[in-house]
Amino acid sequence: MPPVTRALPGLVIAMLMGALDQTVMTPALPAVAGDLGGLDQMPLVATAYLVAATAVMPLYGKLGDRFGRKPLMQAAIVIFVAGAVLCALATTMPQLVAFRAVQGAGGGGLMIGAQAVLGELVSPRERGRYLGLIGAAYVVAAVGGPVLGGLVVDGLGWRWIFAVYPPLGLAALVVLTRTLRLPRPPAGPPVDYAGALTLALTVVGLVVGVTAAPGGGPGWLALAAAAGLAWLATARRAADPVLPLRLFRDRAFAVPAATGFLIGFALFGTLTYLPAYLQIAQGATATGAGTVVTVLMAGVLVTTVGSGRLITRTGRYKAYPVAGTALATAGMALLAATTVTDSVTDSTVPAMAALLLLGLGVGLVMQVMVLAAQNAVPYADLGAATSAVTLLRQVGASLGVAAAGALATWRFTELYGGAVTELTPQAIARLPEDARQAVAAAFGQALPPVFAAMTPLLGLAFLLTLALPARPLRTTAHTGGPS
Repeated sequence: MPPVTRALPGLVIAMLMGALDQTVMTPALPAVAGDLGGLDQMPLVATAYLVAATAVMPLYGKLGDRFGRKPLMQAAIVIFVAGAVLCALATTMPQLVAFRAVQGAGGGGLMIGAQAVLGELVSPRERGRYLGLIGAAYVVAAVGGPVLGGLVVDGLGWRWIFAVYPPLGLAALVVLTRTLRLPRPPAGPPVDYAGALTLALTVVGLVVGVTAAPGGGPGWLALAAAAGLAWLATARRAADPVLPLRLFRDRAFAVPAATGFLIGFALFGTLTYLPAYLQIAQGATATGAGTVVTVLMAGVLVTTVGSGRLITRTGRYKAYPVAGTALATAGMALLAATTVTDSVTDSTVPAMAALLLLGLGVGLVMQVMVLAAQNAVPYADLGAATSAVTLLRQVGASLGVAAAGALATWRFTELYGGAVTELTPQAIARLPEDARQAVAAAFGQALPPVFAAMTPLLGLAFLLTLALPARPLRTTAHTGGPS
């Protein structure tokens, strides 16, 4: 049995956990904010995980290049599950935010580890098919995630969302421990821990600064600027930088990295707040709002699997991100143009059509960008390249969530003018009728312009993909021989 066949179930389970964690919480955000804090706290629940996961990605990638990917995957699983258990026990918003950060520190390793392991076991030519399978597993979980989150919130409460991770984590740990066999990496220069620390501080300062603006934003942004300069200095001096700057000189790597950033910003900035829009502005249940989001994931599923198989068959990949970014731009524009109505049925029909188009486009881009970047670098940089592309996508996602949250909160405050301490369907239902209608109308007017602001970013991603070099896919795996 080929090594990738033995390890694939464990990799799929690991991706399943990451997929669930990024989508199952979206319909739960209003309930979490109502239980532990108000509307202004909603971005922290999402960004805490994303910031931590993003900050540790380069270190996971470089440590995997140096010491092997199996122990890093095992550690990531343990950290992720421990964070999930702590989240379920949180009693205050600061505790939940801190524990989400712990969970994110493990989630970053899961996202990098599965893709880097696959990159080591399978040749780029064959990797299209396997990336499609892993992407499909990710999306299958993501399709069920919003629905599962909505059902749990409506029936049991948001804390029970985290109960799914311990059994999944145990299964992934056992499978990967028994099946994953990789050669020991050769010895190399010391790990660039200073670069990893300064890069992590840059990411944290940037995302938290955007989230905290205008109150504490300037201080965090100043930290990001100082840490970024320190990282650039270490990257130029280190014998083996945690994120080599030389990679960005190659368009075959730089274009996927920049495209991933733009896709992450627009997609997560939209996806995080669409369920809240449907619940608060249109009166949908958490389950109903989660179901709408699954339409996007279904579109991603179809094109991720289909494009992966076609890439393996033909050896060509450029056409897919070009077409995908064009479709995604059209879908986002349609979503922004959705008319706010008093009827949830009337509102969700055009939203579902827009999300389907957006999902079909995203499925043609995200996994192909990882493949193109991995194909462009030598084996010694496989983990660094994988982590860099995923890092920039997650930085984009973190900034997208933070920016969308800040813009939505500002616009809602301006439109409503009153004080709302709990912006949840339950809290809104307790308001007088006139106040309830005013809150729903203000939130309904606040969100569509946020979606409109994401459309030009996807248009820019389309222009970038036109510059992507169409290089032949290698036919040998890094573990040696054809795969």
